[in-house]
Amino acid sequence: MIVARTRVELERGLAEARQGGTFLGLVPTMGFLHEGHLSLVDVAGELARSVAVSIFVNPLQFGPSEDLESYPRDEERDLAALEARGAHLVFAPSAEEMYPAGGTGVTVSPGPLEDRLCGAFRPGHFRGVLTVVAKLFGLFRPDVAVFGRKDFQQAVLIRNMAEELDMGVRVVTAPIVRETDGLALSSRNAYLSDQQRREAVGLHAALRAAAALYEQGERSVPDLLGEARRVLGLHPLLEPQYLEVVDPATLDSVEVAAPGNVIAGAAFCGRTRLIDNLELS
Repeated sequence: MIVARTRVELERGLAEARQGGTFLGLVPTMGFLHEGHLSLVDVAGELARSVAVSIFVNPLQFGPSEDLESYPRDEERDLAALEARGAHLVFAPSAEEMYPAGGTGVTVSPGPLEDRLCGAFRPGHFRGVLTVVAKLFGLFRPDVAVFGRKDFQQAVLIRNMAEELDMGVRVVTAPIVRETDGLALSSRNAYLSDQQRREAVGLHAALRAAAALYEQGERSVPDLLGEARRVLGLHPLLEPQYLEVVDPATLDSVEVAAPGNVIAGAAFCGRTRLIDNLELS
């Protein structure tokens, strides 16, 4: 496995990974990898002959009071896991390598969907996400890029960017990987205490309760969300941030649920922000 830390090293690694015109898959990450990330590497491996992974904690997507400095990191473990999973190339740059001008120049605007769902509570977050992903697409020039379904809004915005700006990369969204009790895997789960970890599953339980009511025939979104809030109330350590049922293409809230709509939510468990979503079917 090739590990590149500079643009020059990356170019050399890409030349080797693309020998013979090999189809290239990219999995962008911020490191501290778990089985969810590694499942994306597996999906990329099914779609492409060479798999590249980026490890970069992107400062542009963190707000002033967020956890940039304390975000969990373990590069040695990450590299070992990626090599065992069959990744061919890893790009692990410094912030100075990624943003020679300091990251204050050209950025990518997410458009009108920026302020929906998570974006309403994290101003500037998705502008930072799209900017770094656009840079990674430019550096790697991948044929396919794989992102996780847990970050549902992020995946929608990245797909829109790739399509509307004609970036020539196919964006694939892979399923959420969960613990046995349903909690979506996340690097930030490392922040949870034992008691918080037991309570954290309440967000998924709330979404599942609403989805179960939908499966029983309920279509009123206020009633579905009422059921989700009832279940969230059974977990006193959870502080809800939002619960919505949205159209997956426009992220607009709906009043009457339909197949393919997504119920999405965010909640704090202590200082740890949890997000999750389910498709109604």
